Formats: sequence, C-alpha cells, structure tokens
Amino acid sequence: MIVFPNAKINLGLQVVGKRPDGYHNIETVFYPIPLTDALEIEEREGNTDSLTVHGIAIDAVAEDNLVIKAVKAMRRKYDFPFLTIELIKHIPSGAGLGGGSSDASFMLKLVRDRFALPIDDLQLAEIALSLGADCPFFIGNQPVLATELGQVFTPLPNFSLSGMHIVVVKPPIHINTAAAYKGLTRVGKREMMPDAILRNPIETWKGQLVNDFETSLFPAHPRLAELKDMLYRCGALYAAMSGSGSALFGLFRDEPHIEKDITTDCFVWQSNLP
Repeated sequence: MIVFPNAKINLGLQVVGKRPDGYHNIETVFYPIPLTDALEIEEREGNTDSLTVHGIAIDAVAEDNLVIKAVKAMRRKYDFPFLTIELIKHIPSGAGLGGGSSDASFMLKLVRDRFALPIDDLQLAEIALSLGADCPFFIGNQPVLATELGQVFTPLPNFSLSGMHIVVVKPPIHINTAAAYKGLTRVGKREMMPDAILRNPIETWKGQLVNDFETSLFPAHPRLAELKDMLYRCGALYAAMSGSGSALFGLFRDEPHIEKDITTDCFVWQSNLP
C-alpha cells in the first residue's frame, strides 16, 4: 500500500511573541502543494519494523526518523503487524516545506487505513501533534491559519491558489530551526493577520505578507535574498521564504522560465496548483 506525502508552504509567517516556556507564538497560513515523497508499507515477519530511505539523503538514523516515531506512536495504542517501510524522499529536508512532518502524518493515516483501526482524523491529529507542531496539518491537508505554536488551526475553506503556477527553489544552505528562532530580530503583533492579507488580490501581497525570518536570515545568507529577487525578476506575483527556510517559492500566473545560471546548485521544482 502506497501513499504520497505532500509538502506545504507558509504564506506569511509572523512571530508574534515569545512564550514563558521559551517557544514562540506564530501566525501563518499553511497551504498544501503537490511536491511529494512516496511511502509504502508491507507486512513482515519478526518483531521489528524496517525503514529504508531512497532519494534525497536524510541526515538521521532510522530510529530518529519521524516515520518510525509515527509507527511507534500507533503501536502504543493499537496492535498491528510489523512493517517493511520504503520511503522515497523528493521533498528537501530542512527547507521549511514540512516534508518530515508530512511523512509522519501520512504514515499514521496509512497504518490506520491499511489495518482498519478504529481512530478518526481528530484522534489521529492528537497523535500527530505528539510528533511535531505542524504534523496535524497534514491529517486534514487543507489550507489553514495556524496560530500559537503553529498547532491551532482555523480552516480557510474559501481560500484557493488553484490554477496558479508555483516554483520552489532550495539552495544548498542548511538552517537550524532553533538557531533561526534565536536569531530573530523581528518579533511582535502585526496590524493584519496573514489570512486577512490573503483576501486581497495577490498583486498586493508583496510587502504586506511577510516572513519574519527573512529579516534576520537574509543578511546572514545573502543567497536567499538573491533567489527571492530572481523569482520576482522572472515574473512572480508573490515570492517568499517558506517557514524558517531555506526553500523559497514564487507564485506566477503562467509557467515562468527560471534563470538557470543562478540555480545550477539548487533543488528546483515547479508545477500548477490543483
């Protein structure tokens, strides 16, 4: 049985304050995009699960992979056969695209559906939250306003980017999420929340729909700013970094011709949005 975990982008990311526990409250819109990994399971003999990862290399041992952690979380509540798991990675890691979180949540759904376990999406989302703040998003997999730690969702059923063309560019830059938060220079409540800005025409988003990490990360990594500028030169109506990076995305009316001389060492993906 095979599924295809998809990535997400952040439309705006406002870090609105630091919490007493040291974490930060945010306001952002999560939007699913059809950049996918592939995840397959088969029953196996024995008393252990086996995970093999293909495609883009992951700098982690199998036991630390969120897919295995998802299986273990389900085993704490339900009995089901041990698994041979094949994961083909196409979504870049450390990109702000939620690839690992998506793999974990799709694993939860895959086990539930394969073995007809008595658990609904709401209960599945509770398990997903134990794996990561954004993991529950991939259970519903629909546009949401995410607040607090990024785990409180308000559905946006009337918002769609269907028909737009998207380009994702990720340079070979690794950004540690904890370090990115520590280095923030822009924290505080904004006058408009991201979902309110998204009600306006996309041509008005530039300069209004902001990712607060860009303020501190672009000076530290000028390549990120260079790639964002390139997306605008190529005709993007809106471009930004996703999450804490290092992937950037641009939204276009029509399929653009990306400047290949500046992206030769980058992961580049483009598609129409369904």
